[in-house]
Amino acid sequence: MKPTLFVLAAGMGSRYGGLKQLDGLGPNGETIMDYSIFDAIRGGFGKLVFVIRKSFEKDFREKIISKYENHIPVEVVFQDLNDLPEGFTCPEGREKPWGTNHAVLMGKKVINEPFAVINADDFYGRDSFAVLGKQLSEMNGKKNDYCMVGYRVGNTLSESGSVARGVCATNEEGYLTGVVERTAIERIDGDIQFVDENGKKVVLEENTPVSMNMWGFTPDYFEYSEEFFKEFLKANMGNLKSEYFIPLMVNKLITEGTARVKVLDTTSKWFGVTYAADRQGVVDKIQALVDAGEYPSKLF
Repeated sequence: MKPTLFVLAAGMGSRYGGLKQLDGLGPNGETIMDYSIFDAIRGGFGKLVFVIRKSFEKDFREKIISKYENHIPVEVVFQDLNDLPEGFTCPEGREKPWGTNHAVLMGKKVINEPFAVINADDFYGRDSFAVLGKQLSEMNGKKNDYCMVGYRVGNTLSESGSVARGVCATNEEGYLTGVVERTAIERIDGDIQFVDENGKKVVLEENTPVSMNMWGFTPDYFEYSEEFFKEFLKANMGNLKSEYFIPLMVNKLITEGTARVKVLDTTSKWFGVTYAADRQGVVDKIQALVDAGEYPSKLF
């Protein structure tokens, strides 16, 4: 069974209900997401699932899904503030979505096979989908055995300023032992460094793996997420800004020894538009990949 690509796209809506103008960065107005879908299809993925907000469904189907559906089966699920386990109601005044792992939970009814999770607006690169697709295709029928793509930190920096990254620690066998969010990572005088919680400068090795929210799970992950979400809600109901993130769940599972997560190396360079000033650089990088024959100039 081919793996599924689950795209977290609920953040693509504007506050006023419509779809944010998707920025065309490729030579024919392709979006970053177009490249991810193209890479996933050639990486062996067999189905797409998007999680979006109901408010922009019509727009999304017309402008986005129509491009892909002749190439790969597509399903849509919805993230909603009120979609909570029995016995819980959304606190008054909460506007912020419940976070990435709540979005993942929305896929439970339509995903019954190994699946990858990605952000809609990050450029992950061809190799990462090939590596992840191969690993997922070997995970059929398994449980408690997950994976993630670990980008080499040197391949994820912005030329326009510092970045925040989930820095991964691994054991000798290449399994994840923890993800720590580090801020203000940048290259200074050739060294990649950040300032830790004690104000001390720490230098990172060029190939240190970082998480760019590209995960590989099997369907048993949904059950753990559902259970832990109840605990999360009990503890955080009063905090209107609290979010149920994927690394929260993953850290719990690996700390308790319930599951393990293989960190997959990739040569892909990640890029995204972290700062407005990054946009032209992304356009240039995509054009260079097209010129090098990595992508056709028109994708779909």
